[in-house]
Amino acid sequence: MAREPSADSFVRPVRNLLRLILCLALLGLFLLWRIDSPRVERFRAALVDRVVPGMDWALVPVTRAVEMVEGFQSYVRILGQNQELRRELQQMKAWREAALQLEQKYARLLDLANVRLDPMLTHVTGVVLADAGSPFRQSVILNVGARDGIRDGWAAMDGLGLAGRISGVGERSARVLLLTDPSSRVPVVIQPSGQRAILSGDNSAAPPLEFLERPELVRPGDRAVTSGDGGVLPAGLLVGQVAQGPDRRLRVRLSADYERLEFLRVLRSHSGETITDPGGLVIGPSPAPAAVAGGEGG
Repeated sequence: MAREPSADSFVRPVRNLLRLILCLALLGLFLLWRIDSPRVERFRAALVDRVVPGMDWALVPVTRAVEMVEGFQSYVRILGQNQELRRELQQMKAWREAALQLEQKYARLLDLANVRLDPMLTHVTGVVLADAGSPFRQSVILNVGARDGIRDGWAAMDGLGLAGRISGVGERSARVLLLTDPSSRVPVVIQPSGQRAILSGDNSAAPPLEFLERPELVRPGDRAVTSGDGGVLPAGLLVGQVAQGPDRRLRVRLSADYERLEFLRVLRSHSGETITDPGGLVIGPSPAPAAVAGGEGG
């Protein structure tokens, strides 16, 4: 029996024929583009004018691919610029923080320079080197000491108010016992009532007032200044404002900024007159012998 022709027996010759025709067309196009003749040149120009404008649809994928590549390259450039801007922004933030700190230091130095104190009180400004604070002792170390004339007991202030007093002096450093230290006791006077009290440190930002004679005369918001009692601290130094604590006790909200103690002004206190004869304060000086003799002769 004769076999029936299959579909593959027809497709293969047609495919080979199309391949041959395509190869001949490409070869003819190549030869056409290689012939150097005016007539062939005019024919090529006419062919291009007729065929190329109708081939825009074929160039769309190529155009889109080129645009995608250019867009990707632009995105890479923008990403690099964005990362560079982020790095610059981080550097600017660091510079801004440094500028703010310098501004705060400058403001505190201006406060130290502009505080109005007794003209008899001179001062030495020192830098806080270390914070020796602990749950049982609160103090700071200054970079001024005996070589600068610092003595025990002198008052130390920041640009706003009294921070503490000198409690130890070395050759090149000094320790300042803060008002918040439990061993700190400072006599103060409350204005405008004139009530005197003792400010006792208790490791809190608002030490309590003790030994008030008439607490009913003291109101929150009153100013607390040093009274000068005891002759250790000068009178009139601002300590803070009276406030009522959660325990209903009267306390003083300190004016000194303990969170930013970087510079302290140590006041040179002039020691008072030394009393060598306490009895003279009551009886008075005894009369001279010549005056007594003249009185008896009369």
